[in-house]
Amino acid sequence: MKSRHEILYLIAFILAFALRFIQLGALPLTDTEANWALQALALANGEKVLLGGQAGYIAFTSFLFYALESTNFLARFVPAFAGSFIVFLPYFIYKNPLSSFLSPEGGEPSSFPLRGKVRMGVTAAFLLAIAPGLIAVSRQATGTMLAITFGAFAWVLWKNNHPQWAGIFAGVALLGGAGVWMGLLGIAITWGITQKLFPNEKVEEGQPSQNHERDERTDIRTAAIFMGGTIILLSTRLLISPNGISAFFNSLANYLSGWRFASGVPLTHILLGLLVYYPLAIFFGGVATWRAFREKNHQNITLALWAGIAITLSLIYPARQVSDLIWAGIPLWLLTATELPRYFRKPTFDQNETLGVFALTFTLLIFAWLNLAAAGILPENVQFTTSHQILLAASIGLLILSLILIAFGWSEEVAKLGGMWSIALGLTIYTLGVAWGSTGLRTPKGVEIWDSAPRVAQAGLLANTVEQISTWSRGDARSLNIVITGIDSPALNWALRNHALNEVATLDSSTAPDLLLTPYTDDIGLADSYRGQDFTWRKTPDWALMNSLPKWIVLRELPENYEKIILWARNDLFFDNQNQ
Repeated sequence: MKSRHEILYLIAFILAFALRFIQLGALPLTDTEANWALQALALANGEKVLLGGQAGYIAFTSFLFYALESTNFLARFVPAFAGSFIVFLPYFIYKNPLSSFLSPEGGEPSSFPLRGKVRMGVTAAFLLAIAPGLIAVSRQATGTMLAITFGAFAWVLWKNNHPQWAGIFAGVALLGGAGVWMGLLGIAITWGITQKLFPNEKVEEGQPSQNHERDERTDIRTAAIFMGGTIILLSTRLLISPNGISAFFNSLANYLSGWRFASGVPLTHILLGLLVYYPLAIFFGGVATWRAFREKNHQNITLALWAGIAITLSLIYPARQVSDLIWAGIPLWLLTATELPRYFRKPTFDQNETLGVFALTFTLLIFAWLNLAAAGILPENVQFTTSHQILLAASIGLLILSLILIAFGWSEEVAKLGGMWSIALGLTIYTLGVAWGSTGLRTPKGVEIWDSAPRVAQAGLLANTVEQISTWSRGDARSLNIVITGIDSPALNWALRNHALNEVATLDSSTAPDLLLTPYTDDIGLADSYRGQDFTWRKTPDWALMNSLPKWIVLRELPENYEKIILWARNDLFFDNQNQ
């Protein structure tokens, strides 16, 4: 029979699985996603392609496309599936007193007993299940989530003396694309600093140090062999595509080139991502960091250093993306999991008073949120917005002042427990809301910032229109040839992947393709007559025109620029012209 905490891990996994798989294929692939999905589809069809840097994602997804079919759901299946299992990482970390996470051997043991470790593990599992950044990246057709999940379990397997499996998992992680190098750099810097801060304890007298070093070298050699074999076999798709090995080196080249070329994502987006998506982790992770330095807890100091270094790298990297914050999210959520269980208890005295403080502070938090929402609904009304901003600041100030007065005038425990209960509940509800928003399914107008690529709007409508015209004219939904000119969009190629496509730089006036896709224009310069229908293709948020930050925080609404394209169909394909 499973123990209670194992059942809780299973519930956390179901929650993580649901948030990552609900309507996974509903949204069209962006250009970035479609670029990798098209490479996987080409490999599945036996074509020779020059692979980019997502060898792991392309290999796994190509097998799915070959065995089943190419759909939006299957294009995102591998990262979503891998991302669901990240919730089991705390189970292996906290199930027995292993060495502290990423800290050197000989670090201080945790002050929590075994039962406390179980609570921390379960708490961490639920936090990782609802972490907005992990949800967003898990629902993107890239290999970043492979790097995180397989890298984390490679470390766990190594700590549990399984060098063969550790090497295999590490090999898969290294094929996770350019993002893996961002994570590895942060971990390497953290490890170097902790080696200086907390040097390994010297081997006790009489311990067989030479045998220990020999065994460690043997394990490293074994892991390296299995890691190299995994990289070769997976990147080449079991040696079917030998050129796939270049994708592994391309990922490193892509990351290094990112230090030379900027992505255009401003620094403010990284900071905004932290404040808007990670308030629960920042607050309780910050408290845990303060406690770690006060109590000289090497484990949590290491996690805090890792989080700080990962955030710093995300800020200074020229080709930065908001999704890079997931490398800082892992230690922040683990720190939060060490702090939250401290408040999962009844007060020693004054239980009714503690509940009263909880009710008061939670009411003030609700009042603050309502004023923030009100300030975002009518941003054009300056007087209305200003008054609610003042009320927002006043409610937060009153909350802090109330807790301070209760702590000094009544009881520190009452103020601390009541305040922390309300803050934890309020921030957890908020995190669940932004977690759902990170799925991309919040509202049709919702603008999240995890992917800088423009959103594709009417891919499904365009594909259905093409199939309808083909069925009307030829009786087959995929019989017409399509020419694309002047549009550089992998998402467009993906949307029409089941049709005969031909991309040309310029149109030949003597040709007469069945269907033609062009940018928004009035004249295509062809001899035959065509009918055109415009479609909204890409939508790009215009942050420069944002007139209210609270409106985006509450409603995720921003002004957007629309790119339109036109589908031209030759006149003789329609019923009213076929008899002429």
